[in-house]
Amino acid sequence: MDLKNLSSNWKKLQGTLQKKDNVSASAPKRKPSERESQNGAVKKRKREDKPKTKKSDRHTHSTKKKRMSEGGETCGASDSASRRNSAAVGTAPEKEDLPMAKINEGRSPSAELGNYVAIDCEMVGVGPNPDHDSALARVSIVNFHGEQVYDSFVRPKEMVTDWRTHVSGILPKHMVEARSFEQAQKDVSDILEGRVLVGHAVGNDLDALLLGHPKRDIRDTSKYPPYRKIAGGGSPRLKVLASEYLGLNIQTGSHSSVEDARATMMLYRREKKGFEAEHSKKWPVRVVVEKQETGGDQKKKKKKKKTRKR
Repeated sequence: MDLKNLSSNWKKLQGTLQKKDNVSASAPKRKPSERESQNGAVKKRKREDKPKTKKSDRHTHSTKKKRMSEGGETCGASDSASRRNSAAVGTAPEKEDLPMAKINEGRSPSAELGNYVAIDCEMVGVGPNPDHDSALARVSIVNFHGEQVYDSFVRPKEMVTDWRTHVSGILPKHMVEARSFEQAQKDVSDILEGRVLVGHAVGNDLDALLLGHPKRDIRDTSKYPPYRKIAGGGSPRLKVLASEYLGLNIQTGSHSSVEDARATMMLYRREKKGFEAEHSKKWPVRVVVEKQETGGDQKKKKKKKKTRKR
């Protein structure tokens, strides 16, 4: 081994190491962080004690977020409906917790009639052309508060060729305990007498019952001008009115005449002032002038003119 070469290589290595030491010495020293101690060990940071949240609080917080997100997605559709409701003269009555319909009960022994009643009927197809020829198969009446006043299946006189069960909800078995047409007609006539009748296209219901009612005492939700705007001036569907103005989802399957009568009455109650204002334009309030009975009001007999004889 050549000692001269070894010594020269050693000197170069020593020079290189010395330069590195000088550079590291001249570099600024890093300050130890708060987590490091003087001996370089890292201290563990203590977790601050946070107040524990109850499960109920977390649930309400999550539900609020969920509602806000859902509301943000549907705000465009709901704003127009809310504006329409707020601009209306009346306000939509809250959905009342009414008992389930007592099917085919007849005249309710407990529900009070009052001055206002709403009616709805279900029809079935009869004869060779059941799509156009209909007969009464069920009739329901509720009072001003939506309480069931009357409900009855009605036995048609004609042969039923289309039960329309998917719409009417009527089945052949319902005719076993159904009332005769004459009995149902009399029951309804007694209820309607002297009362304000509310209905949706109520003329069709009266025609099915072969009954009449004074036009002065009828309030038809299908003819109310503000409600007709939703159908472009035509006759709106009850299902659409209930959804838009009441927030009710009716007629999703087979119809219930009790449910439809309740929705009709709620639509009238919502705009009762508007209905009466429109009604007074066609039917002004009657003014009855009573004559005072006096002796001078008696008719005097006309004296016959005497003719002179010539």
